[in-house]
Amino acid sequence: MAHYGQPAHSYPGHHQDPGARTSNGLAIAALVLGIAACVFFWTVFGGIVLGLVGLVLGIVAARRARGGRAPHRGMAIVGAVLSALAVIASAVIVAIGVSFLTSDSFKDYNDCVQHADNQSERDQCSEDFERDVNNN
Repeated sequence: MAHYGQPAHSYPGHHQDPGARTSNGLAIAALVLGIAACVFFWTVFGGIVLGLVGLVLGIVAARRARGGRAPHRGMAIVGAVLSALAVIASAVIVAIGVSFLTSDSFKDYNDCVQHADNQSERDQCSEDFERDVNNN
């Protein structure tokens, strides 16, 4: 006797093969992290951390898919590529920021602001810094 929602008999070939490909959660995670890393590439956490995790997950997912153990190889590759682009863009921004913060012009500006006694002297520091940056 069949219960509601269950077939009265089983169909031949209607069983799930244990070796069948299942969903590739790593590919989905890599794609989501790659997109998030691209959106937040201007932050260290968003670009570098999310990007590196997405890159690793994308590579692992693509290797699984290439071996036939999981689907969505294209999704894994796109996630890895977006993650790599975010890491590169974030690294460039960090390098520019570090070079700016260690520049002589910024050190001079910082010293000027620290020794300024009032707002008009701070404003003059800003004007001098702007002039130095634009002349270089």
